[in-house]
Amino acid sequence: MPSALSEALASLARALETLDARWYLFGAQAALLYGAARLTADIDVTVRLGDRNTAELVRVLEKSGFTLRVRDVDEFVARTRVLPLLHRGSGMPVDLVLAGPGLEELFLKRRRRRTLDGVSVPVASPEDMVVMKVLAGRGKDEDDAVAILAAQRKLKLVQVRRTLDTLERALDQSDLRPRFETLLRRARR
Repeated sequence: MPSALSEALASLARALETLDARWYLFGAQAALLYGAARLTADIDVTVRLGDRNTAELVRVLEKSGFTLRVRDVDEFVARTRVLPLLHRGSGMPVDLVLAGPGLEELFLKRRRRRTLDGVSVPVASPEDMVVMKVLAGRGKDEDDAVAILAAQRKLKLVQVRRTLDTLERALDQSDLRPRFETLLRRARR
């Protein structure tokens, strides 16, 4: 019997293939693949729709067994770029982020195909997962980053640093690289 995770992922993968959309898994499910150990009850994905629109995406997802978790989809997506869904068959929540230009496009190029609970899916690279976790900056995200850094000893640290440097310039911040270096020291203890 398939798990709720594999059931939801398989339905999502089929729906996004129907649209020929580029996508990747990120968040806690991806962090688990790279060495983090924590409980999570949702799926986070980023999707590049290309020439498709949100209404078409919603139609395909609804036909594939998903229900929207918000009433005013257009307003919510315009404000957040997130499409909150529920996979009806498994009860698994899914947060679908609509990719914008720049960083998410870079993450799409560097994604890797992995098998999660028996389903082959594109996943953000471990380097990009560390960047996302540093950028999020919450305690649980930093713990995930430390776990990934400890488990994935062959990470391209130069790539992580360059991406964080780019983000610091774009966001007019100077705390991302120092935060990363602190997390890296924690991971190497």
